[in-house]
This record gives sequence, structure tokens and C-alpha cells, in this order.
Amino acid sequence: MHVRTLSQALKYVEKVKICTVMSSKSAELASLWDAVDLPDDEGETKWGRRVEAIWRWKNELPHKYPDRIFYGKLPGGLAALMTIAYLRDTHYPSHHQSVEACRPLAQDVFTLIRRSSGATTAAIRREAIELYGCTKSQFDTALKQLQTTLNVARVNSAPMEPDAWVPFTEMYIDVLQA
Repeated sequence: MHVRTLSQALKYVEKVKICTVMSSKSAELASLWDAVDLPDDEGETKWGRRVEAIWRWKNELPHKYPDRIFYGKLPGGLAALMTIAYLRDTHYPSHHQSVEACRPLAQDVFTLIRRSSGATTAAIRREAIELYGCTKSQFDTALKQLQTTLNVARVNSAPMEPDAWVPFTEMYIDVLQA
């Protein structure tokens, strides 16, 4: 499939059910990167049209189609898009872990996210560093663990806004009830 538009990207994700955003030799999944047929240069930035489109679509798909597409992280930290049906029927049952099973810093970060639901990554990171004395890297690892264990989800806000976070249950209660 040769993906060049957002609607083609939607059809691609719905066809494959789950895909990584970027190509990865470690993942045995389809990737949006490999399906996109846009030049690697000639973009508005130094990254080129292909990267610009993929980076925009990873946020735009769940924003425009929140009942159809989920964006999250896979174990190992790979960014992925999947259908809500796949999330509900396959991914969530096999990958969700309770927040109590996460590292202590991840549990602390979860508490911050729950308390300030919808806060940006930068705001949560500043607070975590101040309260817990962690480094940026330690915070990033904790946030990634919360994403891969499906305890937090990215708010499906406008595609170019900074990432903001809520407890997974706030955005995907229907997945839990299924």
C-alpha cells in the first residue's frame, strides 16, 4: 500500500490493525514508515516530507478518529498505532499491568498524572524532578513504562500541541469494560 494522505494512513492502520510508527528491525510488525510513499526531502523542515507526514499523522489519526485509532507505546518503547478493536480485544488484555507492578518512580509519576490530569510532559517532568529528585532520563523511562503497561494515555489533542497525559481509564473506559 502506498500511503500519501491521512485518509490512506487511516485505511492502512485499519487494514494491518497494529503497526509501528517508524520502521524497526526488532518489531515483527508492519510499519507506517514502510508504507508511506513520500520523498525523504523537500519538506518544510530538514526532516523531509516523509518524516513530517508520519510525525503529524501519529497524533492526527487518534485526534480525528478517537473511536477508531489508538496511539501508544509497545513493550520496548516503540511508538505504535492500532485500531481500537485491536487495543480492546488483543493488546490491552495481553499487555496491561497494574500500576503497582511498575517501578516506584513510575508509580509516583502516575500519581502526578492522575492528580493533574491533562498536564503536559514538560509540566509533569518538572514536578517529578522537583519532588523526587529524578533525572530527565529516569522520568522518561518511568513515563514510557506507564505507557507500555497501559496505565496512561496521550490526550488526543490537536496534532501540534505538546503531549499531555491522563490515566488510561479516563480516555479508554470502554476498552476496560469490554
